[in-house]
Amino acid sequence: PNAVMALMVGAMTIHNIQPGPQVMTSNPELFWGLIASMWIGNAMLIILNLPLIGIWIKLLTVPYRWLFPAIVLFCAIGVYSTNNNTWDIWMVAMFGVVGYTFIKLGMEPAPLLLGFILGPMMEENLRRAMLLSRGDWSVFVTRPLSASLLAAAVLLLIIVTLPSIKSKREEAFVED
Repeated sequence: PNAVMALMVGAMTIHNIQPGPQVMTSNPELFWGLIASMWIGNAMLIILNLPLIGIWIKLLTVPYRWLFPAIVLFCAIGVYSTNNNTWDIWMVAMFGVVGYTFIKLGMEPAPLLLGFILGPMMEENLRRAMLLSRGDWSVFVTRPLSASLLAAAVLLLIIVTLPSIKSKREEAFVED
């Protein structure tokens, strides 16, 4: 239903965990660990938020132009402290610029993150398909299942882009 759930399903798939109701029986340590972390997280929220509610309210009065650089600084410190690598900070900066651009263009950044998670698995399966077809790309349009999936993807792309194209055309043909 949302991007966070899609990311969790993608992460589970990468770790060869079949998402669904069978997770409780096939991986009980994962399931009960997730439940326990939710209980512990909620308890910590209650313990921290009740006495510190005054500080959180005062934090809301801090101007965004001061709060945003502080958040970015703490993120950079956290990323650097995991590997002691400055390249990680540059990666955070680059993805921050990409995310800012996506927000300014009115696009969701979650599909990009989902692509980074599911991308290696898709590449592996593409490589496997190309090996089985001996390098013949036509296998994707000659087989009924893959052709129908490609047609559905193209149709969905067209459906998604039509409203924006229509609105741009209406703006262009408005008479002054």
